[in-house]
Formats: sequence, C-alpha cells, structure tokens
Amino acid sequence: MPLHPTIARVTDRIRARSEASRGAYLSRVAAAVAQGPARAHLSCGNQAHAYAAMAADKPALSETRAPNIGIVTAYNDMLSAHQPFETYPDRIRATARRAGATAQVAGGVPAMCDGVTQGQPGMELSLFSRDVIALSAGVALSHNCFDAALFLGVCDKIVPGLIMAAATFGHIPSVFVPAGPMTSGIPNDEKSRVRNAFAEGKATRAELMAAEMASYHGPGTCTFYGTANTNQMLMEVMGLHLPGASFVNPGTPLRDALTEAAVTRATEITALGNDFRPVGEILDERAYVNGIVGLMATGGSTNLVLHLPAMARASGVLLDLQDFDDLSQAVPLMAKVYPNGLADVNHFHAAGGLPFLIGQLLDAGLLHPDAKTVAGDGLAAYRQEPKLTGGRLGWSDGPATTLNDKILRPAADPFQPTGGLTQLSGNLGRGVIKVSAVAPERHIIEAPTRVFHSQEAVKAAFKAGEFTSDTVVVVRFQGPQANGMPELHSLTPTLSVLQDRGLRVALVTDGRMSGASGKVPAAIHVSPEAAAGGPLARLRDGDRVRLDATTGTLTCLEPGFDNRTPATADLSANAHGIGRELFEAFRRNVGPAETGASVVV
Repeated sequence: MPLHPTIARVTDRIRARSEASRGAYLSRVAAAVAQGPARAHLSCGNQAHAYAAMAADKPALSETRAPNIGIVTAYNDMLSAHQPFETYPDRIRATARRAGATAQVAGGVPAMCDGVTQGQPGMELSLFSRDVIALSAGVALSHNCFDAALFLGVCDKIVPGLIMAAATFGHIPSVFVPAGPMTSGIPNDEKSRVRNAFAEGKATRAELMAAEMASYHGPGTCTFYGTANTNQMLMEVMGLHLPGASFVNPGTPLRDALTEAAVTRATEITALGNDFRPVGEILDERAYVNGIVGLMATGGSTNLVLHLPAMARASGVLLDLQDFDDLSQAVPLMAKVYPNGLADVNHFHAAGGLPFLIGQLLDAGLLHPDAKTVAGDGLAAYRQEPKLTGGRLGWSDGPATTLNDKILRPAADPFQPTGGLTQLSGNLGRGVIKVSAVAPERHIIEAPTRVFHSQEAVKAAFKAGEFTSDTVVVVRFQGPQANGMPELHSLTPTLSVLQDRGLRVALVTDGRMSGASGKVPAAIHVSPEAAAGGPLARLRDGDRVRLDATTGTLTCLEPGFDNRTPATADLSANAHGIGRELFEAFRRNVGPAETGASVVV
C-alpha cells in the first residue's frame, strides 16, 4: 500500500523543518561512531576501575573483544510497573555470558509514581523528573564503557527521559526492555463509579480504598491505557522493543524469554557485530511520525503531546502541534481501552493487540514501513507475535482479524475516522484537546468561566455547591514555569459529577491532565502559560469562553479581551516543601509546553 498522502506530507514537513538540527545531530553521531568501540580508548587505570567488581567477567572485559552492555534501570518497588526490574540485571548478565558478551548496571534513574503524587505537592516535580531521568541516564552512560545499552523503564516520565538520553548517546545501539502490565483487577468502570460516588459523598473512604486496592493489586503496569501503557505502545511502534514485547504480563515464561531475547539482540547490533544499529539512526522523523500515528490509532495519553517533541528534539527532529493535528485527522481510532472504553490493556492484547494494529496500519499506508528498528529494517516483523513452543521463543504471524471488535477494530472499520486529538488555537493561546472519549454533543462548549489558581480551589467550590450552571472551569498558573505543570487528574471525578448532573462543563488549563482523563472536554497545555503573561492570565470570572473541538478554536468572546492587563499570582508556595526547593532552576529555565516543556533539550 502506498504511503498515505498526509503521512508523507507531514513527514516531509518535519524533515524540512529539521534539516539543520538533524544534520548536525547525525554528524555528531557519525563522529562518535568513527572513534570505534568505546573501551579501546580507555586507559588501563580507567578500565581497572570499571571492571573491579566484575569477578568472572574480568577477562572478557579486559580483552575488549566481547560486547559490553550497559544496563540503565529505573527499578524501584514504589512503582508496581518497575518492581519486576529488581531481578532483571542477574538475568541479563547470565544471558549476556551465554551470548559471549558481558553486562553491567551502568546506573539507576529515579522513577516517580504519578498515582502516588496525584493531587499532592510532589506532583509538581513529576514533569521535571523526565529531564532528571535523562540527566541521570547520561551520567550512567558517561563512563563510555558500553557497546550497547538496555533501558529498563515503563512509566510516565521514565521512558521519555530514557529516550532523551538514548538519543543523546545516539552512537550506541539501544534496546528498551519492558516489564509488562499487571493482571486485570476490578473493571475500570466499577473503579470510576466508586470514585465518583466518593466525590459526591455517597461512598465511604473504606469503600474507595477497597476499590482502588482491587484495581492496583500486583506487579506490573496499571492496566488502564494511560501514559505508561501508551509509552509501551510507542516503543513498539517506533521499533525500540522487540516485536510483541509490550503487553506480556510480568513473571511469566514468555516475559522472561523476551527479556533474554532483548539481551541477545543487543549483542548482535553493536559495532563489534555484523548488524550495527546505533539508536540515533533509528530515531529519525519516520520513527516519530510512526509514534504519533500509534498514539492516534489507540487514543493514547495526551502527555505524549508533551513528551514526543522533547524526545524528538534530543535527536535533532523538530515536531509541532500542527503535526499532531494533521496526523490525527488522517488516522482512524481503532482501539477502545479505558478511559476511552471499558477494556484494559490485557483485553486489548488478547483481542489482537499491537501485532494486529500495526499490521492494519501498514496495510492502510499509515505507517512508514521502511523505518529502521532494533529487530531489523522495516516494521514487517512487528506484525508478528512472540510465542513459546517447547520452551523456545519464536515469532509467528499475528491475527489477521480482530478477536473482539468492541475493543479493537480494523482500520477500514474504526470506532471513529480520526484519532481524536485536536489542536486548539485562538485568543486564549495554543493547546490540545483529546476528544476520543468525549461525546460528540460535548465537542463544543460555550459558557461563562470560573477562574481558579489551584485544583484545591475547584474542589472547595464544588463542595460548597457553587457549580449550578454551565461552566468553563479555568485552572491557570499550572504551567511548567509556575509550578512544574502537575497533572490535574484529581479534578476528573469532580468534573465528571458535574457533567453527570446535566451541566455542560469544560476545563481550560495551562497544566496537564492524566492519560486517565477522558469524558469531560479539556483544553490542556495552553501556551503561553499564565505565569509567562499568557492569555489565560487575562480571563475573569464570568467571561464567556468558547471551546470548539470541531473547528480547533479556543476563544474568549469578551470585547476588549486582548487589551486587558494580565493577572499575576503569588507562586511562592510552589517554591518549597517536598523537594520543590531543588527545582527552582528548572522552573526558571523550562521551555514552553508546545516544544516539550523541557529544560535539557
């Protein structure tokens, strides 16, 4: 199938926009590659320090003929998704030895759980943790001892931060190694029902705790289709996982076999082998366009609209919100996974999962089939699914038809013809809205505003019974310069209750909403942010605002709006407590949301 004209046009536009930055990046990668395997340039003293604790691996390391793999791990047991990584290094080292190679833990990176920090001060560090992760991984790889890297990470900011580091060390082949989703707990709609009941005072805290514990109940990624699982989809569609690796549950023989296969593949793609694949060559404009297509086809997390531009900039590729909008208009929504439906990622995987979806997108001309991957040239291998036969790992053709059309549909018969992510622009700035879970009759909301400077103030107004008519809830001074751009996911039950009461409500914010948000229309990432004097700072209570996802506009309808003096806010409370003091330099130097809200790229 020829490449869809919109996919080709957007890719060409990105390529032209990025010509200078991508060219400079590839020149740096080529210069690093030309220096040869890294350890050849280390002194004997350098190497002795690096190998001192490696016991039986010392001879292979000191001879520098066998590949040495650097492991960058985001293990901790605060994150259920990362807890399985505790045992990975031993398995990786043993597998590397069998392949005639060595492996070392190069370093660890921090990994926050947004589920723990939602609605808490610690969430103000969450987005910035992505850049800290990139820096930490950079420190790990700076020892310059590695012929390839394995990146162990899954969740929200971790994978984007690791990609930023991998791209910066683009001369090193890199394979991303997932841990898989936890097994399914209580249905997501039941969890949502209890949350909404608690918000209305109709459920006790004990009932809420019981529901939450039954949902988040074991090792592995949370099973809804939020940012963590969107990351896993991206790593597969962008060719950085082995085919079919994303959604295999932890602690299973297939999961272990895929981890071992990732190690073996990493040894094969080093400069010492015959299939050298530096990750900087994989992370080109085709990979990022494929990633955005996957995001639209699955109704993935809006957080990736922040992360993908930052990831791409690290490899010299410049993305714009218009690219997301244009691709969304061309790509059908093929999956319905909570919060866009009732199914979880295990159900999605069982219905045919990524092998079916990728095959359909390739057949429709919606993915670049020739993109380079860690598995080989082209995406054809990602149509296949891994299986264990007699204890041996192999790949066979994935399903040609969906196994559950209530969860996963072919590209020719999608849930909706577009991906459901729309750019918004107007006199209130530039942002995005995810409408894949929003009822069509709510794609246009026009109502008076209530303006708040914190999510706590919104909840207080709700508890006081102040929302009795249609309202556009504006939560400003939530951008990266103001307070680190925390997710406002804890507002979801409140706004959902108002909507369920029959009110027409919408959220407008320069902050973020979680990948778990959905049914309430939300204009997010609005830029320039209020703390930088952006248009949201000129809004007042009662201003009539129109959010129109059908035309992609976000407008204040009041005469003379553009001539108002922007409001200011006392942001001093955001500067201290729970580690926020340490991130003042980040708030001062962060870039705008539309380019990725990054400090380091």
